[in-house]
Amino acid sequence: MQFGVFSVSDITADPTTGRVPSEAERIQAVVTIAKKAEEVGLDVFALGEHHNPPFFSSSPTTTLGYIAAQTRRLQLSTATTLITTNDPVKIAEDYAMLQHLAGGRVDLMLGRGNTGPVYPWFGQDIRNGIALAVENYALLHKLWREDVVDWQGRFRTPLQGFTSTPRPLDGVAPFVWHGSIRSPEIAEQAAYYGDGFFHNHIFWPKEHTQRMVGLYRQRFEHYGHGSADQAIVGLGGQVFMRKNSQDAVREFRPYFDNAPVYGHGPSLEEFTRETPLTVGSPQQVIDRTLTFRDYVGDYQRQLFLIDHAGLPLKTVLEQLDILGEEVVPVLRKEFAALKPAHVPDAPTHAARVAAAGGAKDATVHAPADDVTGQSRQEVQSR
Repeated sequence: MQFGVFSVSDITADPTTGRVPSEAERIQAVVTIAKKAEEVGLDVFALGEHHNPPFFSSSPTTTLGYIAAQTRRLQLSTATTLITTNDPVKIAEDYAMLQHLAGGRVDLMLGRGNTGPVYPWFGQDIRNGIALAVENYALLHKLWREDVVDWQGRFRTPLQGFTSTPRPLDGVAPFVWHGSIRSPEIAEQAAYYGDGFFHNHIFWPKEHTQRMVGLYRQRFEHYGHGSADQAIVGLGGQVFMRKNSQDAVREFRPYFDNAPVYGHGPSLEEFTRETPLTVGSPQQVIDRTLTFRDYVGDYQRQLFLIDHAGLPLKTVLEQLDILGEEVVPVLRKEFAALKPAHVPDAPTHAARVAAAGGAKDATVHAPADDVTGQSRQEVQSR
């Protein structure tokens, strides 16, 4: 099982001091957090995509590429790549390039995001959100698996004899997680392709998460990818820890109350009771996280949000130390002891290359004119 952290990249005032970090500070802080995650033994660092204040992460591939150059083992992912408003051709190119630069340590999580205005900013209509997600991923999937692509759809210009470059490393596309909190259509999409399903398990009660993951598992089996308990599931979550649970609650409360995502709503006590948010001691986080398996089954990836709501970098790094030293080692041992042998491990590039029969040289020179996009045969037949 993989454990890691994700960032939504918010730039938020520290409610205890009133200080707002600059964009430059937060960008450098995220790099520091990722490097620290590797240092303390975590497996994954994931970064969201946003195109509006108070968030800075408009280009996660750039940031992750920079992090890849400074890490050796850490799996790099997105905590949402906007499949609805990004051109799937550009996604195919950008993430294949990142995959090469990171030596395969890359996957991505596709989603629609939570900011409605992003659609017109990129020339789309929010009312087409689900249809865009379905069509754009169908094209992305094809671009990574077919050397020369002809394509015609509803939302972008047609492609003729197009080859996305670079080709995926070793002939194996980056692994894709489909992330959704509320849309069964996305769980269906993940199941149809046999991809992973990631439920960002921070806003909703466990019953909702159980239903969404259960639907994905059922449909994964329906499409013949394996038994329901072999489906690839990831969960998000949020924690804040101190040695003493009372200290954790007292320190975290002002950050929770003023958080840009869920502040000024239910109380901290209500939220921790009704959702998986855990504020307390390391043992409380261990105990709570182990219960997730009770209602989603064995799963492959657990990511924690720890740098949200204006928490200073020093505090975030302390949280990483606690995760790496006290929490994750116990969770690894407990989850491993419970996992049946037939349930797959979290996907890695090396394992997927081996399953495909070994690495392949994926370099391709498409037999098409790079000006017209037409094949030589088409041109010669005229």
